[in-house]
Amino acid sequence: MPSVDVKMWKGLSDEAAERIISGITKVFVELGIPERAVEVIIHEIPKTHWGVGGKPASKAMADARPP
Repeated sequence: MPSVDVKMWKGLSDEAAERIISGITKVFVELGIPERAVEVIIHEIPKTHWGVGGKPASKAMADARPP
């Protein structure tokens, strides 16, 4: 049973989370894995706790937003 961990910045909409889960599951289904066997876990991490280029993403990527 595949288990996929997705790490993203906090603020993901419920609709976007559904699209991500559905899309990742679809890839495994196309490989012959039963849909019910695929687990997708989305971890939302505050931008202040995510480093990019030696700085918190809240500063280094201040203009970037989650879907």
